[in-house]
Amino acid sequence: MSAMAEQKGRIQTVSGLIEPDDLGPTLMHEHILWDVTRPEVKAEVKASGKEPVIITLDNVCEINRRSILDYGNQYNQDYAVALKELMRLREVGGGTIVDLSNFGLEPDPDGLRYLSEGSGIHIIQGAGYYVDEYVPEHMKHQSVEALTEEMIDQVTKGCWGTDVKAGIIGEIGCMWPLRPFERKVLQAAARAQQETGASINVHPGRHRDAPFEIVDIITNAGGDPTRLVMSHIDRTFFTNEDVFRLADTGCVIEYDFFGVETSYYWFADSDLPTDYMRLAFIRALIERGQGDQVVVSHDICTKTRLVTYGGHGYRHMMLNVVPLMRRKGFSENEIDAILIRTPQRLLTFV
Repeated sequence: MSAMAEQKGRIQTVSGLIEPDDLGPTLMHEHILWDVTRPEVKAEVKASGKEPVIITLDNVCEINRRSILDYGNQYNQDYAVALKELMRLREVGGGTIVDLSNFGLEPDPDGLRYLSEGSGIHIIQGAGYYVDEYVPEHMKHQSVEALTEEMIDQVTKGCWGTDVKAGIIGEIGCMWPLRPFERKVLQAAARAQQETGASINVHPGRHRDAPFEIVDIITNAGGDPTRLVMSHIDRTFFTNEDVFRLADTGCVIEYDFFGVETSYYWFADSDLPTDYMRLAFIRALIERGQGDQVVVSHDICTKTRLVTYGGHGYRHMMLNVVPLMRRKGFSENEIDAILIRTPQRLLTFV
């Protein structure tokens, strides 16, 4: 039996295939082992020998507010820290994490398998490429066909020299305006989706038109918009009208900054919502009959968002947000749709 035939109707974790009913409450966009340090910062550090910041009670609040501006806060590749964080999630009923650290973000598929087996949390590895500036120039000449085959192999054979198979394509990184390499990767992702039956997750550029351009590219390349997750809606759209217009394309709306409750967005002057406001946007989608097009997460990609360093951790959704949803009138059926049933649909190969 071919890998794709074996995967059909099941979910691919870093430790093997599972049945959809085994998924449990799912965080659809996280980073467990990662490095989002900007390439120019890495070059500067290499040239200067700069040491990473030491996070303490004295500086954690300000570092977390700036988030990515302190070297050393942008990565965690410490297995012991990651395992503690996953165990905290397990203790409050978490089931699965989708780790979207793909090429450009220092993915570690073997490390994820070790952590999954040690914690009891299912982990799903993402395939493909992050944004253009994180990809070496010599790799950008690849054709759409070559990129397609690469992603298919990551889903059916293994990722980056390992035998750990990806269970989703993404997060496919896009900037604004879209770079030529990013356009090719989007087209390749759509083709790989057709071949494998996997869903796609996209990191859109920081512009309100970016998600719509991405949907058009994916659709025109033969992709299925109903199996396309658009990340970071929290920092992209600030009105219900824009959110509704995107939902009407059929794609899945991902609110993935839960736990980020600051007036200052480190990348741009944007009015980031609080968790209460995120839930209000989601409630509006539910009332419109589009509650099955919503998934949620934290997108943890800095140390100061981990409990170990003074943050909320991966457990925040289960520990704090789900009780808040209940207080705000969300039914158990609506909560299960967001945390379990829609992730099951998206992560099951078709």
